[in-house]
Amino acid sequence: MSRQVKLLERMRNNPRDWRIQDIKALADHYGVDYRNDGGSHYVFSFPGIEQDVCVPAHRPIKPLYVRNFLALLDTVRESPQ
Repeated sequence: MSRQVKLLERMRNNPRDWRIQDIKALADHYGVDYRNDGGSHYVFSFPGIEQDVCVPAHRPIKPLYVRNFLALLDTVRESPQ
């Protein structure tokens, strides 16, 4: 089992107290694009999926934002490549 898969499972089991670096690592692994235009939030998106997810970079990241990011990852993993 790869490190990213383990990280994803830990994030699913406990969506509290994650850092933006962890979320960015998962985004890189699954091919999700992200941008930060110098502000305090990152916007995660995937081509072909209209739903963008905005996550604040402040720690701790609230569970709501982690769950929204996980929902985007689920959509990416289910979509045909």
